[in-house]
Amino acid sequence: MHTAAEETVQARLILSAHRSVRLRVVLTYLPADPFAVRMAFPAEFSLDDPAADGAGPGEPGGEDVVWVFARQLLSAGLELPAGVGDVHVRPASGQRTMVELRAPEGTALIRFDTADLRRFLWHSRLLVPEGEEHLHLDADRALAELLG
Repeated sequence: MHTAAEETVQARLILSAHRSVRLRVVLTYLPADPFAVRMAFPAEFSLDDPAADGAGPGEPGGEDVVWVFARQLLSAGLELPAGVGDVHVRPASGQRTMVELRAPEGTALIRFDTADLRRFLWHSRLLVPEGEEHLHLDADRALAELLG
């Protein structure tokens, strides 16, 4: 049995109305954290100061930038605009989905092919069907991590 659903997809980081760059995004779902999905972006797309990570100007920092948010938010955003905090997901024209990530350093707008996100969500639901997430929670482990 699989212990995670992971998919690497190509997306576009929107820089302006007429400019975008392609980037690799790793989508991950872990049954041990059944309500969440993870999106990992290459470090060179971070808004953080690269020097703070030990890199010089123009050099990639190092570790991927990982955003963690609700699987339900990603699923809902494929159909209708969703999100109230740092992460917003909404459908866009041409079978695309926009994900907006807000941080103190700035806002990133990323365009995905909706089919890639649907495929990833389908794989995640094979591991933990929607509505059954509570059956996969390990309260003792979560408490130990919280206190530990």
